[in-house]
Amino acid sequence: MLTSRSSLTAAVALALLAAAVPVTTSSASVAPGAADLDLTKSTAQWIERSTLAWDISGQDAEVLYARDGGLTTDGDDVRGPAHRIRLTRVPGGLTATQRAAYPHLKDYAAFRVDPRDRGRVRTALTGQLAAVVRDADGTARAATGVQIQGVLDDLYSRAATRADLGPVFRGGRPRLAVWAPTAQDVRLDIGGRSVPMRRDAASGVWSAAGPKSWTGKPYRYAVKVWAPSVREVVTNKVTDPYATALTADSRQALAVDLDDPKLAPEGWKDLRKPAPVPLRSARIQELHVRDFSVADRTAEHPGKYRAFTDTRSAGMRHLRDLARAGTSYVHLLPVFDFGTVPERPGDQADPGCDLPAAAPDSETQQACVARTAAKDAYNWGYDPLHYTVPEGSYAEDPEGPGRTVEFREMVQGLNRAGLRTVMDVVYNHSVASGQAPTSVLDRIVPGYYQRLLADGSVATSTCCANTAPENAMMGKLVVDSVVTWARAYKVDGFRFDLMGHHPKANILAVRKALDALTVAKDGVDGKKVVLYGEGWNFGEVADDARFVQATQKNMAGTGIATFSDRARDAVRGGGPFDADPRVQGFASGLYTDPNSSPAGGDRAAQKARLLHYQDLIKVGLTGNLAAYSFTDSSGRAVKGADVDYNGAPAGYAAAPGDALAYVDAHDNETLYDALAFKLPPSTSAADRARAQVLAMATATLAQGPELSQAGSDLLRSKSLDRNSYDSGDWFNAIHWDCRDGNGFGRGLPPAADNKDKWPYAKPLLADRALAPGCAEISGASAAYRDLLRLRTTEPVFSLATSAQVQARLAFPLSGTAEETPGVITMRLGDLVVVFNATPQEQAQRVTGLTGTPYALHPVQAHGADPVVKSSTYARTSGTFQVPARTVAVFRRG
Repeated sequence: MLTSRSSLTAAVALALLAAAVPVTTSSASVAPGAADLDLTKSTAQWIERSTLAWDISGQDAEVLYARDGGLTTDGDDVRGPAHRIRLTRVPGGLTATQRAAYPHLKDYAAFRVDPRDRGRVRTALTGQLAAVVRDADGTARAATGVQIQGVLDDLYSRAATRADLGPVFRGGRPRLAVWAPTAQDVRLDIGGRSVPMRRDAASGVWSAAGPKSWTGKPYRYAVKVWAPSVREVVTNKVTDPYATALTADSRQALAVDLDDPKLAPEGWKDLRKPAPVPLRSARIQELHVRDFSVADRTAEHPGKYRAFTDTRSAGMRHLRDLARAGTSYVHLLPVFDFGTVPERPGDQADPGCDLPAAAPDSETQQACVARTAAKDAYNWGYDPLHYTVPEGSYAEDPEGPGRTVEFREMVQGLNRAGLRTVMDVVYNHSVASGQAPTSVLDRIVPGYYQRLLADGSVATSTCCANTAPENAMMGKLVVDSVVTWARAYKVDGFRFDLMGHHPKANILAVRKALDALTVAKDGVDGKKVVLYGEGWNFGEVADDARFVQATQKNMAGTGIATFSDRARDAVRGGGPFDADPRVQGFASGLYTDPNSSPAGGDRAAQKARLLHYQDLIKVGLTGNLAAYSFTDSSGRAVKGADVDYNGAPAGYAAAPGDALAYVDAHDNETLYDALAFKLPPSTSAADRARAQVLAMATATLAQGPELSQAGSDLLRSKSLDRNSYDSGDWFNAIHWDCRDGNGFGRGLPPAADNKDKWPYAKPLLADRALAPGCAEISGASAAYRDLLRLRTTEPVFSLATSAQVQARLAFPLSGTAEETPGVITMRLGDLVVVFNATPQEQAQRVTGLTGTPYALHPVQAHGADPVVKSSTYARTSGTFQVPARTVAVFRRG
């Protein structure tokens, strides 16, 4: 909380500005083209109150600042009424500490702020800034705008990171607070009134306390601030980054207390959750709220949060079946407030075409869907607007805090079905920046919350306007938001989108904050909340360029898992961005059932690639352990880290649970669609279903957590769409009733992301034999549930340490003459698992087991798959006989 003793009114702050000594900028001229004067860019970076970093030569420099803007260049100087802060070049550049904090600026020159001018730094930050380097005669040689993220953290973060922001209630009375250190003024517009806010000098937080009558009232902040994107002082009417409730379409925030009993559905306080599952044992279904129920004729609340309370719907029955088999979590694609779907049903466009009437390989469906995609009810939601409010389009009533009640009802429904809840969170970018109407953060503190490139432009490597969690207050927003979801909504886990764009320290701070939550104090045990994310390494932050990232290799040993793409690519074949989608892998027929793609290479190349893929899968089965020692397919003694994955180590985990196994997720083609591209076109529907189950088994039976896209056990297809984020219900909806098909053959996928693949897709979609029937769909789902049951009833699939995995898991035929291309044999404690991806029955002789009794595991022996039941074991020779495209688990007995 802020103390009144340290508060400073806006009037006093502006008085300091008025007291600054005015200067007249130089009018000396230079030869045309000699100077680099460009205030539309910001290449200088003010990293501390005493230091400015700039990639430029020169001794004499200054920062000019103008409260009302107006600084311009005319080709030979910076002009306009301004005040001056003097700078002196520091010999040797940045200090070692500064280089460590800003590694991407390590070669920049350092300029020290004159001690006589440091008292004016806070004031200067409220107006337009220009850094200028001059020659000895006063000629301006270079001029640029100034990035201010570092100096804002230096000046304000110590106090600001302790502040309570957003709506905070004490005794039923609300207090609203927003961090806006560069604002010249902030007013609170609430309930039709404009209320002045008080500025705290130490933190830069503006706040206003009000009566109980403010409760439930809509509000916005009116922030008067210099906006570099439009180069003028503006007054932005903007919602609260810390909003906990919103009006429809996020037009205004609402002063709502999430602890208000009126927002708690019946039974919420005493909600009994399923027993927590350690992350290393988690089996996760990734699910989009609308996909789940919008096409479910048995759902009473199609497309809404409350569909998860429809206990008799086909979708909820299926989720309960998965939970009974061993699924422990449902991972919900973004359910925070996002910016691309109209929230009122009456404002949502409908394609309005007779989509079922078009041919299965027609362009008609995608063209119709595309015409209304920007205004329909569908989006994945990776475009955050407010991070800590439930999305309104999934609510029966998006107007007001009712969406809070409905979200909580959804959590209740999942918990009562035996499933814990994971939220997909997207703090690495925002839907917009600058002065865009959907920009929130950047209209309150321009140039701070978004990550800026060297020229001052906003980085967009994540597809949208990147945020900067390395900056203290963006990092605080991440932590505070996650804690709110865990405490106020009883969310059981979080999946971080593009987690590699976060500092490792930020994600560890989230973990620490969650660990501090207790049942007695907060109603939840924060230590049981699981964390995982995408640890990809790319963009302007790649290779720890700006900070130590939360990437795969860096997160090893933290207990926070990262998605592992190693075995995924080996199982499917190729990579998600191949020009030819027919590149085959272990489960899709590489070498053992080749298709006609020239990308496969000759037979020798196919065999070599398949054996290497088998090594990648073996590493995946260990939990991607870096230190796991085994014999690779060439006969070499290697560790997991020695196996190559596109130039990177395949093994990077320190313990089971560091790497999350998966073979499909919402990104890229569904597993069924990938196999449709890759398996030979003549492959029967029954064999495609078997290949699907075998592929899923490589993740389900691996050490560590596993995730699968909801519906994959039902052979879910999106009609070959590789990026269905805006493809509408037609391509995305899950069909729980096998009589409705699996989604295959619903037309060519949308042109925007798929047109280059249409020549491959069209003949497949036209072939009705590729669309599975009820026998294949139901059979695959039942076989997958058997694998889940088997996995959860055998503790050896959930080993706790790398040493335990090394001692109990082995690949007895790896690297020997007996290793069969297309077959992996794994010994795990008292179990032997044979993955036969080939189209023929295979015999695997493990001579070391001769005389040891084994039999098909009871779960499979009495399970749903009649084919696996024909698997045999010959004790006299140690030979396991397994049918084509089958995973069989044998138990010693």
